[in-house]
Amino acid sequence: MSTTTRLATLADLDAVAPLFDAYRQFYDQAADLALARRFLHDRLQNAESIIVLAIGETGQIIGFCQLYPTFCSVEAQPIFSLYDLFVIPAARRSGTGKQLLQAAEQLARAHGKARMDLTTARTNTAAQAAYESLGWQRDELFYAYSKAVKG
Repeated sequence: MSTTTRLATLADLDAVAPLFDAYRQFYDQAADLALARRFLHDRLQNAESIIVLAIGETGQIIGFCQLYPTFCSVEAQPIFSLYDLFVIPAARRSGTGKQLLQAAEQLARAHGKARMDLTTARTNTAAQAAYESLGWQRDELFYAYSKAVKG
């Protein structure tokens, strides 16, 4: 399978939103294509994230990853948070996920980022294997916490 990568633009919204919606469903969120489209639109419109697309042989978007520029206060350096990575089921195990990760790494390097961080479900062992094969190291020092603050 011949796959290429490129950065998403607002013109890609209708094609990438269904994949983003499927990604959210993978993490037990209700299907909501309008929400997915609106969220991606706002991130791209406001230059709050960078989305790398994987394009299959037929020109179809078969995967994406979304990077959020942020900072590491301890290192006093800019970093990327690789928050979302998704490949359609038909293209899994084809190397597309690894290709997206490598494109993200090149982008981070080009943007002067000190590193990239990501989290994944403990049960997502296939993704963990891909990350580790590309040199990502699992954090054994810190626990991740979150707290809902909806009013």
